[in-house]
Amino acid sequence: MFEKLFKLPSVLARHKSAPYAEERKRYLSHCAQQGYAHATLLVMAYELLWVARKLSVYPSLRVSLEQIKAAAKDWAQRERLCGHALNKRWTRARFIHVAKLWLRFLGCLHEPKEPIPFADLVTDFSTWLEHERGLSSTTIRSWRGYLRGFLCWYSDKMRPFAAVQIIDVDEFLAICGRRGCSRVSINNVATALRAFFRYARTKGWCASSIAQAIKGPRIYAQEGLPSGPSWDEVRHLLASMETNRPGDIRDRAIVMLFAVYGFRATEVAKLRLEDIDWRHDQIIMSRVKGRGSQVYPLSPTVGNAIVRYLREVRPQSSRREVFLTLAAPLRPISRAGLYSLTSRRMLKIGIHTPHRGPHSLRHACAAHLVSEGFSLKEIGDYLGHRSSSATRIYAKVDIEGLREVATFDLGGLI
Repeated sequence: MFEKLFKLPSVLARHKSAPYAEERKRYLSHCAQQGYAHATLLVMAYELLWVARKLSVYPSLRVSLEQIKAAAKDWAQRERLCGHALNKRWTRARFIHVAKLWLRFLGCLHEPKEPIPFADLVTDFSTWLEHERGLSSTTIRSWRGYLRGFLCWYSDKMRPFAAVQIIDVDEFLAICGRRGCSRVSINNVATALRAFFRYARTKGWCASSIAQAIKGPRIYAQEGLPSGPSWDEVRHLLASMETNRPGDIRDRAIVMLFAVYGFRATEVAKLRLEDIDWRHDQIIMSRVKGRGSQVYPLSPTVGNAIVRYLREVRPQSSRREVFLTLAAPLRPISRAGLYSLTSRRMLKIGIHTPHRGPHSLRHACAAHLVSEGFSLKEIGDYLGHRSSSATRIYAKVDIEGLREVATFDLGGLI
């Protein structure tokens, strides 16, 4: 790797003879595979040289963050070689950042994790949810987060888990409310805790009456309207990305999948190259909640947008996910990244809806299908709903249909 970066024999010899040469070469090769530019790799090699010299006092390279910070001092030698004074604060911060990434890649950074209270209970419960209940990974991750929040709060009471009482759960839910959580969010926490304590009862971890006594705030069925942009705003959003900029080309294909097909963020993030059947003009979507795949016809407009992204924008990578980051390190776009780009795009053109993430475009897709006259059963099948109750709420956005019902003369029937 050094031979690809340096041409001068003296510079090449300096990097080869410095401590941990093989470890530095491995990391630089890894970064090159992640799509870092040649100029960036040169800077990284130079920074790694100083990191290796400073950490050469640790033969095994098994160091902690505190030891890295201790080594990030005394830059007199580097100032002499540079010929000018350094910004010591920036140099120190850069040293620590590069050292952490390098040692973490090598598996040498000692990062003691803060213990999770009652971690064995959380692990046992999560395994049961996956193998016995068959819940999706997204649901399990959310419930684990709610449960950890409660257990971390409860551990401050310095009591064993067997001593937990319903009053503790009620107090925690009240705290969630004071922190600004919505009724829906608090109800989700209550649902997760109810499932956990029901399982804990079967294991004999706690009193048997806790689960049935957990009550979240009342949530009225279909009490709200789906919040999302109008279909005209969706068209305006797509039109705003009809440029030759790489980011616009990629993001337009992503937004189309949300708005035209109503896909979820996780589903788009996990979409793989082999999931697009170009020969038969189809998309095979692995459903997050449906436990299976669903085949959709690939519309010419969406297909052309994806083809343009693949040909002109997508970086060369061994990753099979369709949508990748445009800057190094190359990696699949996360759910959070998809939310960020969708929200940013909507705000940029002045779309101010209560929700601006990918799910708001899913709502816009459903509302558009309602206005086009599709039945709720057809819409539910299209969106991949497992239950018709998940689709009923879209009946409330059919304003014209509701007006017809409101103006219907019942006089002849009474």
